[in-house]
Amino acid sequence: MKNFVEELRWRGMIQDIMPGTEEKLMEGPKAAYVGIDPTADSLHIGHLVSVMILKHFQNCGHKPFALVGGATGMVGDPSMKSAERNLLDEETLNHNVACIKAQLAKFLDFDSDAANKAELVNNYDWMKDYSFINFIRDIGKHITVNYMMAKDSVKKRLQRDSSEGMSFTEFSYQLMQGYDFYWLWKNKGCMLQLGGSDQWGNITTGTELIRRMDGGEAFALTCPLIRKADGTKFGKTEKGNIWLDPERTSPYEFYQFWLNVADEDAERYIKIFTMLDRETIEGLIEEHRQDPGQRKLQKVLAKEVTIMCHGQEEYDKAIAASQMLFGNSTSDALRSLDERTFLAVFSGVPSGTLKKEDLPCNILDLLAVKTNLFPSKGEARKMVQGGGVSINKDKVADIARDITEADIIDGKYILAQKGKKNYYLIHIEA
Repeated sequence: MKNFVEELRWRGMIQDIMPGTEEKLMEGPKAAYVGIDPTADSLHIGHLVSVMILKHFQNCGHKPFALVGGATGMVGDPSMKSAERNLLDEETLNHNVACIKAQLAKFLDFDSDAANKAELVNNYDWMKDYSFINFIRDIGKHITVNYMMAKDSVKKRLQRDSSEGMSFTEFSYQLMQGYDFYWLWKNKGCMLQLGGSDQWGNITTGTELIRRMDGGEAFALTCPLIRKADGTKFGKTEKGNIWLDPERTSPYEFYQFWLNVADEDAERYIKIFTMLDRETIEGLIEEHRQDPGQRKLQKVLAKEVTIMCHGQEEYDKAIAASQMLFGNSTSDALRSLDERTFLAVFSGVPSGTLKKEDLPCNILDLLAVKTNLFPSKGEARKMVQGGGVSINKDKVADIARDITEADIIDGKYILAQKGKKNYYLIHIEA
C-alpha cells in the first residue's frame, strides 16, 4: 500500500493530524470520509482540496466515503461564518445532492467492482426519523456544553456582537456532525474523518463521541485552508466563485483561472490539485524557475485540472478559445465555439448593437458610423487598405465590402477586429 499520509505531507496538504493516524492507515485498507455541505447544486474549487484528499485516499488503496449533509445542510455550520445561513428546504437539498454526486464521480470511482470503490452517503437518511427527544437523550448526554463551547468555531461567534449571537440551531451542528462520524464508524467502519482545518473542532467532537459512547478509536486529519500568495481568498474572482458546473463557470474561464495564477501559487497548487507524481512535479518546478516567462507550470496545472474536471474535449476547446484572442485563429474556429465559450472569451471587450434590418452595410459605415471602433471613415479606410481589419477573424481588404446576414455568428453576433488585439463585439438585434 502507498503511504497516504506521506503522500499528503510532501504535497503540503496536512494541517493537523491526530497521533497514530499514519500508523493505523499502514496496517491495511481503511475507510474515511469527507463531509460536503450541499448548499448549492455545484461544488466550487474551494471544495477541491477535500475532494483531492479523498481521491488520494482511494488511490492509496483505501475506501472513501463522500457524505453530503442533507440533514446538517438544513442547519448550517457556524465554523468561520459571521452570520447564520439561510436554511434550505428538502426539495432544494435533494436536487443539490444529486448534482454534487455527478460531479464527484469525475474524481472518485463509485462504479467499479473494487473493494475500495467510493460510496456516497447522505446524513438525512439516518437523521430524518431520529426524534429530538431520542437524539438529546442518546447522544447529547455524552458531550458537555463546556466541551462544545471550548471549540474555536463557537467561541468566535459568541465573542461577536450579542445582536448576532448564535442560535441553538447552529450550536447543535457540532453535535450532529459528531454523530455523523459515530454513525459511519459504527455502520460503515469509517475510522478517519478528513476535512479543512476549520473543521478540526467538529471532527474531534466526533472522535470524542465515538470514544465516550463505545470506547472506540477514531482519527482526524485536516488540510490547510488555501490562500493566494498575496493573502486573498483562493477561488474567488470579480465574478465570484469558480464553479465546477460548466453552466456557472465555463470550461474556458475555468482554464483561464488556473493559467493565470501567480508563480508562487502555481508551485503549491500543482501539488494539491493534480495527481502528477513527485518526480514530475519537482522537474516542472525546476524547469519553470529556469524560465518563468514560458509559464510552463501554469500551463500544465491548467491542463491537468481542466481535463480532470471537464474532460479532454472541453480542454481542447479552451485552448482553441484562448488562441482566439492571442493567436492566428480562423473564422471556422470562431464559429465552432459554443455561445457560452464565445461570450466568455470576449467578455469585457467593447460592444454595441446593430439591427438586422440595417444589413447589408458597407464595412466603413459599420466600423465608423454604426459602431465607434474608428472615429472616422477615413481612419477606417486606411486601416482596411493596410490589412489591419478583420470581421469574424477574416481579413477585410476591400473597402467596398458589404457586411451581410451571412456574417452573423450564431444568429446573434459579429466580431470586428482592429489590429491584433482590439476587438469589438456587435450584438445583432432582430
